[in-house]
Amino acid sequence: MFLRALFAFLMVPVVVTGIVPFILSMYDPYKGQGNLSGLVILSFGLIILLWCVRDFYISGKGTLAPWDPPKHLVTVGLYRYVRNPMYVGVGFILLGWTISMASPFICGFTIFLFIALYFRVKNHEEPWAEKTFGAQWQKYKSHVPRWLPQTKGYYPTNK
Repeated sequence: MFLRALFAFLMVPVVVTGIVPFILSMYDPYKGQGNLSGLVILSFGLIILLWCVRDFYISGKGTLAPWDPPKHLVTVGLYRYVRNPMYVGVGFILLGWTISMASPFICGFTIFLFIALYFRVKNHEEPWAEKTFGAQWQKYKSHVPRWLPQTKGYYPTNK
């Protein structure tokens, strides 16, 4: 399972948050000077992403890849505060790239990606979670916001 998780990580987030922004910045004729402070934001996003990948692997017994999703609903770690922390982490990584490279192309890619992710979450991931995890998902969904983290964590009870 570790190799599946590693492959999924290399195929999905490394391409989306690493290779694509790098290529876009190389060919962006409007790129500015950039600011190294973006690397701090990028690093913060990477920590969030890695934390979530770990929780998917350990708690969910699956990967972040659509072809090998978690077998258990993940409600630990950052998932206690927001339903999609992995995408929040991706957002910070791409914001960091945008700032550090001063690239309008990366900014445009980020906006496009998050519109696509919004519809993917709403039309595919959430219906799948409801079908797969039923009442457990409904309870989780009613207590944890989709995008903006809350300050109080969700701690499910076995009642």
